[in-house]
Amino acid sequence: MIWPDRLRLPFRFEAERLRRDLDALAGAEWTAHFVSQNYEGDWSAIPLRGVAGARHPIQMIFSDPSATAFEDTPFLVHCPALRQVIEAFQCEVQSTRLMRLAAGSIIKEHSDHDLSAEDGMARIHVPVVTNPEVTFEVNRRPVVMAPGEAWYLRLSDPHRAANAGSTDRVHLVLDMVVNNWLRGVLDEAAAMQAA
Repeated sequence: MIWPDRLRLPFRFEAERLRRDLDALAGAEWTAHFVSQNYEGDWSAIPLRGVAGARHPIQMIFSDPSATAFEDTPFLVHCPALRQVIEAFQCEVQSTRLMRLAAGSIIKEHSDHDLSAEDGMARIHVPVVTNPEVTFEVNRRPVVMAPGEAWYLRLSDPHRAANAGSTDRVHLVLDMVVNNWLRGVLDEAAAMQAA
């Protein structure tokens, strides 16, 4: 099965509860994304699940395709709504982080070659806070995502983002192993999108 490059999934999470969890992490330090050539400005993360045993901030936010064991980070303790999102997915959820694209920042077009459901790994975006001046494109076509929605994006395809607004954009980003349950969710979303 080949799915579309973007699918709004049949989930809806309470945006205000997600925002409260983000506010609970107000004192946490954000770690700059380690692939600095892919962005301008501030693109950073707080790790919520990462490779088991990782202690360095960059190791904690890195989605290591060779890793086999994952664990929650101490940040997740303060985030019951974000934990509820993770638990809604009945498959193996691996690296999970809050990703912030600060006001005035851009993510340059790039491809993440290991991130397609067809190849067994799906990346899901759940916007926590955003603004009307944020753009996200996959294959040069915009994807408009609202807080509390869940989106599968095939990021092995070219994609880019920009925040031309005056407030930060923060997404919960989950990497998960595709199993029969998730295939069914993607099939349902594809059928809804085609209707």
